[in-house]
Amino acid sequence: MSLFQPLADHPGSKGARPLAERMRPRTLDEFIGQEHIMAPGKPLRLQIERDDPGSIIFWGPPGSGKTTLAKIIAHATKAEFIEFSAVLSGIKEIKQVMAEAEKAREYGTRTILFIDEIHRFNRAQQDAFLPHVERGNIRLIGATTENPSFEINGALLSRCRVYILNQLSEEQIVVLLQRALEDRERGLGKMNVRASDQVLQQIAAYTSGDARAAYNVLEIAAATATSENADATGHVISEEIIKDTLQKRVLLYDKSGEEHYNLISALHKSVRNSDADASLYWLGRMLESGEDPLYIARRVVRMASEDIGLAAPEALNLCLSAKDAIDFLGMPEGALALAQAVAYLALAPKSNALYTAYSAVLEDVEKTAAEPVPLHIRNAVTNLMKQVGYGKGYQYAHDLEEKVADMECMPDNLRGREYYHPTQEGREKLLGQRMEEIKQRKEELRQAEAKKAKPLKRRGKEEAAEESN
Repeated sequence: MSLFQPLADHPGSKGARPLAERMRPRTLDEFIGQEHIMAPGKPLRLQIERDDPGSIIFWGPPGSGKTTLAKIIAHATKAEFIEFSAVLSGIKEIKQVMAEAEKAREYGTRTILFIDEIHRFNRAQQDAFLPHVERGNIRLIGATTENPSFEINGALLSRCRVYILNQLSEEQIVVLLQRALEDRERGLGKMNVRASDQVLQQIAAYTSGDARAAYNVLEIAAATATSENADATGHVISEEIIKDTLQKRVLLYDKSGEEHYNLISALHKSVRNSDADASLYWLGRMLESGEDPLYIARRVVRMASEDIGLAAPEALNLCLSAKDAIDFLGMPEGALALAQAVAYLALAPKSNALYTAYSAVLEDVEKTAAEPVPLHIRNAVTNLMKQVGYGKGYQYAHDLEEKVADMECMPDNLRGREYYHPTQEGREKLLGQRMEEIKQRKEELRQAEAKKAKPLKRRGKEEAAEESN
């Protein structure tokens, strides 16, 4: 027998399959969760019951039932079902399957093509399905954990109905686990293993709504329990066994996927809303999921400028210090420095005045004419520049009593434009008072200059009248 020759199915191979595969629901009645689309009268259930030939994209987290629903559809329809993995297949296999589906259609046979991890196909590979979906050669069912808007071609997406699957609740996971413990045909019923509701809830909590992960934990825990002495009622899965089995909590995360952006958005918005507890929670979720701490540090530095700004200018230094601590200490020691920065940002006075001011500046830079710098605030570094008028009329603020000159520094087309409007939060309240003092001083200087100019103008008119006489 060749080493690479496929092995024949063993009579006991069915029981050797993973528990998650054995317990996969086979009918709509066995399926648990996704009531928003699967309850009687809901759109997906109606589509399945009517054997609607439309193409479908299932979008949801791991273990939420995407593949299960595809197989239920396969059992409910008379069409040929082909399962395809985007991880293992390429353009050659796609073309071969499409050719076979086209031939089958000529003989009146419909083909359902299920593609797991469809987001892993590149644009060219996805385009290969388009004409066959358009002509009805195949009914495409794709499963993805990534946002279809970003990962699937618009043309292909427009030809499919997108159904969003939610993460299963802890209560739903517990029901599935209890069913697996009792099922003697496909589950663990013959092992005479039991677990308390508290233990099952612990598994459900630690697997974060992933039914497949929960089944895997239960299967390992059951095998561990059967190796220990049984009591009169059978083997017991204890909390100690679960702790040993779990080791590390399963957290849904993808550093380049949508969940990455969802979590950093949650952290940023919690900081902005001055919720220190939520901010620390989302920080912990990201770090424990394996996010690069320097990425978080960069975003935290941005928060210090965008949402706190000059209301608490020391926040920026604290965040930069946290970044340096990450560089110096590494993880996990550096995590506490990030936590310190995040908590401070959440509790600091908030102001987006600087952010809105700079945004307004960029808008004027984009939309207004780029007028030259006024001559009086240019440096006259050569004699020619002085002759042309560079620096003429410039007032050196340090030579003045209150260090403020009544001198326009804006270009002529933006004269009098104001961008920065301090709030009454934190240090900005003092900065606002300082700005008012500066405005008042400039106004006093203007009035003083006006008083000096009036007698000169009057004298000039009198001299002109005498000359006319």
